[in-house]
Amino acid sequence: MRIRFGYVSHTLSLWEAVPARTLTFKRYKQLSKVEREEKLRDVTLANLYNTKRALWFNRAAEIPLYRLSSSIVPLATHPEVLWDFQSPFKEHWKEIGQIVKDGQLRISFHPNQFTVFTSDKQHVTENSVRDMTYHYQMLEAMGLEDEGFINIHIGGAYGDKTSAMERFKDQIHQMPDEVGARMTIENDDKTYTSQETLQVAEEKNIPVMFDYHHEQANPSEIPYEDLLERLFNTWQHTDYPPKVHLSSPKNDKEYRSHADRIDLQYALPFLKACKQKTDTLDVMIEAKEKDLALLQLVEELASIRGVKRIAGGEIEF
Repeated sequence: MRIRFGYVSHTLSLWEAVPARTLTFKRYKQLSKVEREEKLRDVTLANLYNTKRALWFNRAAEIPLYRLSSSIVPLATHPEVLWDFQSPFKEHWKEIGQIVKDGQLRISFHPNQFTVFTSDKQHVTENSVRDMTYHYQMLEAMGLEDEGFINIHIGGAYGDKTSAMERFKDQIHQMPDEVGARMTIENDDKTYTSQETLQVAEEKNIPVMFDYHHEQANPSEIPYEDLLERLFNTWQHTDYPPKVHLSSPKNDKEYRSHADRIDLQYALPFLKACKQKTDTLDVMIEAKEKDLALLQLVEELASIRGVKRIAGGEIEF
């Protein structure tokens, strides 16, 4: 099995490469009109610059997957701010897209926990549509709207999981079709198991971003090994291999929290199970130490007899 690895947003191997600098609305309100526009541009420009640094690092280190920060643009979805973040930075967005395409990198977004489609409150759904559209607009500005994916969780149960799941299936259609087409869904660590997520995915033809750590914290009624083939098949209508999330628990007491690095012995059973179901797999590392954790895991895997490292972030397992 060929496995490609990636990591989330911040490149710790680089100095001060934070692509998610912020501007709070409170601070924004304190500024004059001219100062507001200047600050929005300065913060966005810094985030775009650091995104490019991260992508160039990934290409040099042969790390083929990368999750872009959702916070590249400050206050992009705030109803009192809503500003044109595409036109002023047109060339920067295009450059990012070109770096991705030339390096054949696989990129994605993961909006925050408030982007959900299970709520019975219309304003929550409207905010979620706005946030998903914002992420799509960033992909569009980069020229990657047919390549990048936007991953979310199903959301809350609100006391009635069955009804909430039905609302999700109905309310995702409030998104523009082109935005919904880039969506993936992920099992979570408290509410929706991989089995329940798969049920929604198969009905609505949505790829599942299976999370192994979440599965261990919130297991399905049947072993995940028996679901893997169906989970991976949800990617068949895309041009990409199945993609999964991998992290280790911080400790037994804080099991749902991510550890700094990946515990090899925790990961191995999962990777072996995947090998039985697919020839290619993309793995997003969600450890706290990001690229450092990825590179360590690849080295540890490559030291196993029969495993071959074929690139900086890629192995034959």
